[in-house]
Order: sequence, then structure tokens, then C-alpha cells
Amino acid sequence: MYLKSLRTITTKLTIYYDGECPLCLAEILFLKQHNQRGLLEFVSLQNLDANCHDINCELAFKTIHARLGDSEIIVGPEVFYEAYKRTDLRTVQYLFSFRVVRFVYARFYVLFAKYRHQISRVIGPCLLGLVRKKYPSI
Repeated sequence: MYLKSLRTITTKLTIYYDGECPLCLAEILFLKQHNQRGLLEFVSLQNLDANCHDINCELAFKTIHARLGDSEIIVGPEVFYEAYKRTDLRTVQYLFSFRVVRFVYARFYVLFAKYRHQISRVIGPCLLGLVRKKYPSI
């Protein structure tokens, strides 16, 4: 039932990301590859005119931000939950349908966001390379 209801989602999600973070870029490229319904849009914070998007760039560099449709701003792990609801990755959608998974992921994200730059320096280039190798067309 939950997965069937995902097909009715038509609201676009605009994700604001750090385009200079290899780990972040790997995730964005992965999401782009699975954006079959075209409900995800991506804006690099480096190319962002903050006045047009009403996004606090300083905060967005610390924690991922997104906009649902033309109005609501969402922050942190909720961005990924909403993003994956708009992809063709049904297994991930199913996992995120459980509150306990979202709860654990939210706690993990707090730690990840705090150490994102260090983590990205270590594994980001490798993951970015893997994504580019698997999806050479993006």
C-alpha cells in the first residue's frame, strides 16, 4: 500500500547541495540516475543565487536543504526521505517507510553532517569514481 501511494507523488523536490564535496556529488549523481519521473531538481550551492531561493547558504553548507514544490523548506535527513520517495528505488523507499529506520537514519545523519568534510576526504573520491563508472552518461 505504501509503495503504491508513492506513485501519486507529483510535487517536485529541489535539492540544494555542496557541489565541491565529492561524497555529496556522488549522492546527487546517483539520485539523478534514478530520477525517472523527473520530480527531483538539483542546485549546487556554489551556483545559488540565495535571494531567488530564500536559502541560508551558511546553514545549507552544514546541513542539506531542499524545497518541496514552491514553498516548504525541509532540512537534514528528511531531504533524503523525500528524495528517495521520488526515485525508482523501491527497496530504499520500502526501508524508509519504517519509522525506526528513519529514526536511526536521523541520528546517523547528525553525526555524518558534523564530520562530512572529513568523511568526504576519505571516501568521497572513491564513491564519486564508482558512481561515474556505473553511470557514465551523467
